Amino acid sequence: MQNTVSESSPMAAWEALQSDDAAILVDVRTMAEWSYIGISDLTALGKAPLLLEWMTLPRMAVNERFTDELSEQLAGVVPSRIYFLCRSGVRSLSAARETTMAFAARGQSVDCINVVGGFEGDLDSEGHRGKINGWKFDGLPWRQT
Repeated sequence: MQNTVSESSPMAAWEALQSDDAAILVDVRTMAEWSYIGISDLTALGKAPLLLEWMTLPRMAVNERFTDELSEQLAGVVPSRIYFLCRSGVRSLSAARETTMAFAARGQSVDCINVVGGFEGDLDSEGHRGKINGWKFDGLPWRQT
């Protein structure tokens, strides 16, 4: 049974989402980030990302119902792989780990994969995102909501 979280580049995640109909993308950023920064556009793949906050503003408290809400959105379907995406790959790693444990506690196994670099990427030497790595940096489809 899968109990570890693997990692993927944004480009490898896109390719896997394209080749595996049962793979999904869960964007764990905040509603404000989705609204002001944008979201991954999976329209060309016939998919849409699941938008589910791992942490909520203003305190950035962990969403204690995250795995329950994810299960509700999945409506009983266990995907082959779940790719987790946040701003830079930190929150999404925590969400992927929690999801792996929740599935394991139910006797289910799913590959939970953290998208390294996230949507905006790591900070560069000047404190800016989008210049080193990430979904947008890789030129992958995205849109404003």
